[in-house]
Amino acid sequence: MFGPNQAQLAGKIAVLAGEILLRVRSLPAKVEQIYPRMTQDTPMIESRLSRRSVLQAAGLGVASLALPSVRAQPAWPSKAIRFVVPFAPGGTSEIVARSVAAELTKQLGQSVYIENKPGGAGVTAMQEVARAAPDGHTIILGHVGTLAVNPYMLKNQPYDVNKDFVPVTLLAKVPNVFVIHPDVPAQNFKEFVAHVKTHPGQLNYGSAGNASAGHLAMEYLKLVTGMFITHIPYRGTGPQLTDLLAGRTQASSAGLPALSAYIKSGKLRPIAVGTAQRISSLPDVPTVAELGFKNFETSQWYGMLAPAGTPPDILKRLQEESLKALKSSAVTSRFATDNAIGGGGPASEFATFIAGEQKVWSDIVKRAQIRAD
Repeated sequence: MFGPNQAQLAGKIAVLAGEILLRVRSLPAKVEQIYPRMTQDTPMIESRLSRRSVLQAAGLGVASLALPSVRAQPAWPSKAIRFVVPFAPGGTSEIVARSVAAELTKQLGQSVYIENKPGGAGVTAMQEVARAAPDGHTIILGHVGTLAVNPYMLKNQPYDVNKDFVPVTLLAKVPNVFVIHPDVPAQNFKEFVAHVKTHPGQLNYGSAGNASAGHLAMEYLKLVTGMFITHIPYRGTGPQLTDLLAGRTQASSAGLPALSAYIKSGKLRPIAVGTAQRISSLPDVPTVAELGFKNFETSQWYGMLAPAGTPPDILKRLQEESLKALKSSAVTSRFATDNAIGGGGPASEFATFIAGEQKVWSDIVKRAQIRAD
């Protein structure tokens, strides 16, 4: 069936075809006047260009006009969707991504699978996704490091985060928690800072890697407290927690989802949270701000992005389906346990949020002289 516009166009073509046919049929008389000897051939011309054949050609023309619009809008998703996480398994980033991906798989009828791709402060994964086909079948988990810090900490990135990617939606904000190994002779935040200051450079903290949220939070803390503790970057939260739990490093900052089990078991000691207010799951743990460092605030946040050029209708569908996933009972219950705040807003809102974070962290990177170790 043709749509209204195509039907109208078909009518116009039919009228035009009729006019052409009339002119063709008048050719024998005109040809006889000019070339008398050719009049015996004109019946052949007339029969070959019959009204039926001309209208059939016109119909084919209309059909060909309809084909491009059909081919330009294939069903999406038409295959599995790759959701790239720029860190190793075991961290908060993967927990957020997997929670959302599981629900998207149910909703879309296609597998949304996680591909962990650590390395290079997230550059390796970002570069690969920037080069991927912009068809909605490859997306990436962006966060404060890859979107708001790397542009100012790393020189000559092989892509532009503001031009080679398009925001889809903010997925979650997760509280940062500062923890230490129980063997560290400090029972609280102030004792820890004092201990580090009396042993400058002798203690180490681990992070999920250069420009990871934990790296940034600890460097920000070093800036405001004036303490010196050495950074040891790992290829993900999982590996760095292994060494922290073994006592090979002494401190860390990470998202609560990755730490809560170890805090509850007493294997790690929480000394402060980076949020503006205390969190319900750790009511006795103070904020850094209330300990005398006014306006200190740092949290982890995660959002979905796609390669630039991805069709707007696919981006909108991804945002809508992500919002639906974030409202599912499975995700809301998991987020509530970890004091994570779900997002799901429009792409424009996420873009504004990223711009604001870039402004904040570009200043902190400069003041704290944060570099890739």
